[in-house]
Amino acid sequence: MSTRFTRHTQPRKSLRKQSDRGFTLIESAMATVIIGVGVLAMVDAQTSFITANSWSSHAASGTYLANEIREMTRNLPKHDPVVGLFIEDDGNAGVLHGWGPDAGEVGVDDFDDIDDFDGITFSFQGTAGFNDGDLPGPINAYGEIIPDITIDGTEMGTTTEDGFQVTAMSGWSQQVTVQKVNPFDPSSVYADNYFEAALNDFPGRDVDEYPLRVTVRVFYQAANAIQADLVTEVMWIVP
Repeated sequence: MSTRFTRHTQPRKSLRKQSDRGFTLIESAMATVIIGVGVLAMVDAQTSFITANSWSSHAASGTYLANEIREMTRNLPKHDPVVGLFIEDDGNAGVLHGWGPDAGEVGVDDFDDIDDFDGITFSFQGTAGFNDGDLPGPINAYGEIIPDITIDGTEMGTTTEDGFQVTAMSGWSQQVTVQKVNPFDPSSVYADNYFEAALNDFPGRDVDEYPLRVTVRVFYQAANAIQADLVTEVMWIVP
C-alpha cells in the first residue's frame, strides 16, 4: 500500500492582480513634488544666470562710459588757459574766478579745462543749459551723445528740421566731480578757493597750484525703477 503526497501551491491569481495595480495617490503626489522641485531649481538657476549676465553687461557699459570722460579730459589743462584761476580781492574774503564753466561756455563743446566739468551730469534726461547742471548725455570722448542702438545696429532717434536727433542711451548718466586735493595726500580735499600764504621758508601755494581729483560716477536707472543705481566709479589725479 503506497502513500500519495499532494503538494499545494499558492494560486497565481492574487499575484497577477497585485502586479496589475496602478499608482497610489501618495506615489503620484511624491512624483509631482520631485518633478516640481526639479523644475523650480532649473528656473531659479536660469534667473540667476540672467541676472548675473545683465549686471556684467551693465558693469562693462558703466566702465566704458566712465573712461570716455577720462579720455575727453586727458589733454585738457586743469584751469582755463586764458582766464586761469584766481581770487579777486573785494575787501572781504575774496571772490574766486575761473572755476567751472566760464562766460560764453554754453555746452560741452566749449569746455576747455578740467574744472569746467565740476558738478556736471551728462544724463539721458538732461537738458541744455547749466542751470540744473544736467546736460544731455551720456557722451563719448568727443563730446557726442551716445545713442541707443536697435537690434539690427541702427541708431535710434528722430528726424527734425535741424536734422537727425539721436536718442541717448536710455537710463544712463555720467556724474562728474572735480576737487582740489592736498599735493601730499590726495584723500584730503580742499575748498575751490583754498590757497596757502607764504610763511618763513615756505613760498606759499597759489589757488591754481593744487592737484585735482576727478571722479566719474556712472548710474543706471531701469525703466520701472524709482531711482538710479550706481554702477561704476572711476577716480584719477591730475597733478
